[in-house]
Amino acid sequence: MRAAVESALAGIALVVTAPLLLLIGLVVRVETRGPALFRQVRIGRGGQPFEIVKFRTMRAGADGRGLEVTVSGDARVTNVGRFLRRTKLDELPQLLNVVRGEMGIVGPRPEVPRYVALWPPELRHEILSVPPGLTDPATIALRDEEVVLSQQVDPERYYREVLLPRKARMYSSYVRDRNVRGDVLILAKTVRAVVVPRGAAGR
Repeated sequence: MRAAVESALAGIALVVTAPLLLLIGLVVRVETRGPALFRQVRIGRGGQPFEIVKFRTMRAGADGRGLEVTVSGDARVTNVGRFLRRTKLDELPQLLNVVRGEMGIVGPRPEVPRYVALWPPELRHEILSVPPGLTDPATIALRDEEVVLSQQVDPERYYREVLLPRKARMYSSYVRDRNVRGDVLILAKTVRAVVVPRGAAGR
């Protein structure tokens, strides 16, 4: 029932945002050669792999090369891509994943296979017991992740050894306490985090 409702809501959102999606896709294609969309294998519910869909934010041919993580100021990211990543508009095509039942609206963010393998074994099964989502508490808490990674000597290692375990604990905590009211609050906080820059609320 929950999956059907989320799929329907995502379908409505796709229709409403269709003009914006087409505009973003066109701008991405104009700035650099290559497809407007980026696809990558992630791990979903029950450990099943699926292809996540995003707007391409890196130069054609740069996606998937070098670091798996992206740092602030990454030379691979295009000018349009920086804006899309900052506003999270690059994530909008994932509504397709929700419509197809591969993702939910709120749930642990899906990781690439090699990072899922690094999750603590005692948490992995729990995290993968629910569909991955567009947003979750870790997305809000770590929205400056790229900036944090850019300050590290070895961003990849820092992600594996510090951020990945922290995310896994947050994912697990979310799954244990998961409920509709909580999901609505998470979604509202996500929208606020995107619209209101960190620190702006106190000005």
